Amino acid sequence: MRNKGFTLIELMIVVAIIAIIAAIAIPNLLGARKAANEAAAISNLRTISTACEQYRTSVVPPVYPASLAALTIAGGASTNYIDGVLALGQKSGYDYVLGVGAAAGTTYVCTASPHSTSDGNRAFFLDESGVIRQVAGMGPATVAAAPIQ
Repeated sequence: MRNKGFTLIELMIVVAIIAIIAAIAIPNLLGARKAANEAAAISNLRTISTACEQYRTSVVPPVYPASLAALTIAGGASTNYIDGVLALGQKSGYDYVLGVGAAAGTTYVCTASPHSTSDGNRAFFLDESGVIRQVAGMGPATVAAAPIQ
C-alpha cells in the first residue's frame, strides 16, 4: 500500500525553487524602494520650496520661515503650507532640515538626507533659488553639489 503525499526530496526541491525566486526578487524590490524614497524626497523638496515662497508672500515684512514647523498653523503660519508629517522633519525614509541661510530672512536652506543607505543613495539640498542639488551617499548636500537632472 502506497501513501499519497510528497516525499522529502520533492519538498526540498520546492523550497529551493522558492529560495531562488526570493533571492532574485528581493534586491529588485529594495532598489525600487530606494528609488521611490528618492523621488519622494525630491517631490517633498519641491513642496517645501513652494511653501516657503507662499509663506514669504503672506507675511510682512516678507521673510522666509526659519523651520519646517513654521510652515504650519501649529508653528504660527496663517495656514498649513505643508502637511504635519513633513513638518516634523521625517518622511519616506528621509530627514528634512529647513533653516535660515547666510542672510537671515532673505534666504533659506533645506537638506534631505536618507536615514540609512537602505533608504536612499543620494542626499539633496535646496535653497531660495529653487534648484535641487544632489550628492551621492548620506550627505549632507550643499550649494556646491551638482543639480539634479
